[in-house]
Amino acid sequence: MTMGDETPVTSLVLPVILRPILSKLERQNVSAAQTLRSAFSKAESSHPGVTHDLVLGIVRRADLNLNMNESILRLQGIASDVDVVEYRLARSEDAFQELNRKSASLKKILSRIPDEIADRKTFLETIKEIASAIKKLLDAVNEVAGFIPGSAGKQALEQRKREFVKYSKRFSNTLKEYFKEGQANAVFVSALYLIHQTNMIMVTVKNKCE
Repeated sequence: MTMGDETPVTSLVLPVILRPILSKLERQNVSAAQTLRSAFSKAESSHPGVTHDLVLGIVRRADLNLNMNESILRLQGIASDVDVVEYRLARSEDAFQELNRKSASLKKILSRIPDEIADRKTFLETIKEIASAIKKLLDAVNEVAGFIPGSAGKQALEQRKREFVKYSKRFSNTLKEYFKEGQANAVFVSALYLIHQTNMIMVTVKNKCE
């Protein structure tokens, strides 16, 4: 399975499932955790989706019946509390710290969807929160854009922003379909796309500014 597949779940297994486990391991054995983290990162960059295949293999062997999209989305809430270095900006200026906060906030709200989707009233409130969080994230991206040197870097971020907006609209359309058809899994997948696009914005800013 590669990043081109129809769901972004492959790219989220490493940061959402494995990183929090490695962070716990680090408290007991720093060198083992660092060795594993490095090995997983190298494997994933050489063969995108390999950690997804590994986890899927474990799930199948354990004969667990679970929806991977829903599970990853739920776990994103826990992962947001763990410092995932790749998606966190180290620069101390307010604009960068604000972007850290807004990206973490959006991902945290999206992670609540599986628990709230069945309660229409609660879910409608959550949708409003998501719309507000998306707007705040885009505002934060605009603030950071001024710090990016050179037109190529600015264009790269602008392209990322356009992709993010595209998936935000797709998410909105998926919600409309959900209220007609009741396909919860489609909402989970669309939310995962938004999380992935949020991560890609952070990676782009990091690469151009740090």
